[in-house]
Amino acid sequence: MFANGIAMSSGGLELLTIKIQKMTIENTNDNIPTTHTITYSECYRLPFLSLFHADCMDIMKQYPDKYFDLAIVDPPYGIKWSDRTDESFVKRHNKTKAFNSDMKWDNKPNELYFKELKRVSKEQMVWGINYFSSYFEKFIPIYWNKMNGESQYSDGELCGITFSNKSRIINHAYIGRYNPEPLKIHPTQKPTFIYEKLLGWYATEGMKILDTHFGSGSIALAVDKANRLDKMNLHLTACEIDKEYIDKAIKRISESIKQGTLSF
Repeated sequence: MFANGIAMSSGGLELLTIKIQKMTIENTNDNIPTTHTITYSECYRLPFLSLFHADCMDIMKQYPDKYFDLAIVDPPYGIKWSDRTDESFVKRHNKTKAFNSDMKWDNKPNELYFKELKRVSKEQMVWGINYFSSYFEKFIPIYWNKMNGESQYSDGELCGITFSNKSRIINHAYIGRYNPEPLKIHPTQKPTFIYEKLLGWYATEGMKILDTHFGSGSIALAVDKANRLDKMNLHLTACEIDKEYIDKAIKRISESIKQGTLSF
C-alpha cells in the first residue's frame, strides 16, 4: 500500500510529491523472486530506492546469482561499541543506541554473509576490509583519510574493492565539530561525500546496487544526486534490520527533500 503523499514547496511553488510504497515482497512486480517467505516483508519505495525492513540474509536469498552489478556495503566490524567508556565518546553518543549491548547492528557478519553477498553481486566494495580480508582472495584498498590530526580517533578507514587495480585516497575531515553534516543518526554513519566519490569513480549508468546495512542512508542521498545531476539511472536495493534506523533515515531523506536537495 502507499503511505500518504508528501508535498514539498519552495517559495510558494509546489515542487515535489513523494509517495513511499509499503508493500509485501509477494506483491512486488519488480521481478524479485517471490518463492520464499521471510519474516520481515516491509519495503519502502522511492523511484531509485527499495528499502527493506529485514535481515539482509533473508533478502539476498530472494535474488538470482549476479543480479546486482555492485554491492557497496558497510557491515558491522564487531568492535563492541557498547563497551566504550571513554569520556568524549560517552558525551557524544550517550543519547544513541550505541550503548545498548543487545544492538543487532554491531554483530560482525560471518562467512555465510560474504558467500551470499558474492553470489548475488558481480563486484563488491566492502568497508572495514581489514576486518574481513580472509573472505576475499584479492582486493584493492581505498583509504578514507579523516584528517583528524592529533585526535584520539582512528586516522581513517579502509574499503576494499574487488574490481580495480588502482588504489585511491579520499581526504575528508569527519570528526566531532569538524563534521560538516548534521548530528549522526547512526553510530557508524559515513558522510554522504564518501559515497559520492565512490559512485563517481566506479558506478556506471543503469547499475543495480546493493547495500546490506543501510544505517543512516548516506548512500541513498549520493545515489539520488548521481541520478539527478549526472543522469546515472542507478537503483539501490537496501536492507536495514532496525526499524528505528529506518525511520531516522527516512526522516533524514525527507529533510533533504525539504531543502530542495533531492527530487523524486
